[in-house]
Amino acid sequence: MKASTLAAERLFEANAAQLMWQWIAGQSNPERRFDMAAVEGATSGADLVGYLNYIHPFRVQILGWREVDYLNNSNQEDRLRRIRRIIGLEPPALVLADGKEPPPCLIDECNAAQVPLFRTSETAAFTIDVLRAYLSKHFANRITQHGVFMDILGLGVLITGESGLGKSELGLDLITRGHGLVADDCVDLLRVAQNTIEGRCPPLLQNLLEVRGIGLLDIKTIFGETAVRRKMRLKLICHLIRRDVLDRTFDRLPAGNLDEDVLGVPIRKVMIPVEAGRNLGVLVESAVRNTILQLRGIDTLREFQERQRQAMQDGDD
Repeated sequence: MKASTLAAERLFEANAAQLMWQWIAGQSNPERRFDMAAVEGATSGADLVGYLNYIHPFRVQILGWREVDYLNNSNQEDRLRRIRRIIGLEPPALVLADGKEPPPCLIDECNAAQVPLFRTSETAAFTIDVLRAYLSKHFANRITQHGVFMDILGLGVLITGESGLGKSELGLDLITRGHGLVADDCVDLLRVAQNTIEGRCPPLLQNLLEVRGIGLLDIKTIFGETAVRRKMRLKLICHLIRRDVLDRTFDRLPAGNLDEDVLGVPIRKVMIPVEAGRNLGVLVESAVRNTILQLRGIDTLREFQERQRQAMQDGDD
């Protein structure tokens, strides 16, 4: 699931603090919409913004000093024709960057066509970077996943499993060990780049953790600012599973890493059996440390297999 449209007014307000821009024309149509479906070949919100280009309709056109000079270095008739050609691209908004002053006829044409015109002193390149990052996240594919999402040793870890296995209690144990909570129960997962999944907490559940028998805990209030995180990139899924199910279904030493597809991105996954007396906090921390080693190119299972192969070869010799 993904957002399909965005109003110009929301774009302006969301980036006002970063771009310090002004809305100088086209104020009569604040609900003018971005529409991903209208942009042929668009796969990301980043495709909806770029420098002035006559072959890319329906996207935000950025006019830096070169583009404004291109408009100004012409007679009145040619300037008006060029501006009308830009307006004919039906952009959801135009942005004047580099602190450039707009030609008066650009303001008139934007007002007449009800095209929002923003002006910022930031560079055109910076403006494009900011808008691409914002639009990529706004239009990103997203799902809501049940589980506890945490920052463990700097790695985004999603703890999943059937209800009643103690995911939230495990999350609380990990918080007392100094790790950070992103979300409990419901986790919003967004594909913000080709191979990047970002996890966030729904605003309604921000900083909250539910523990059976105790109730709702405000983790930020109890443990302080350092116990919560606003967002993390998902790198590992720790799936809690009953011991009997694990023994029936999975090998004790799998031949390779398990992966789970999340919005088209393979995410490393480990299965952790749950039974009385097992310290799940230590097991999850160990799984995270092992994953960090694997991401650095250190594979313990592969090294053991190589050691075993070498021992068998030496025995034959």
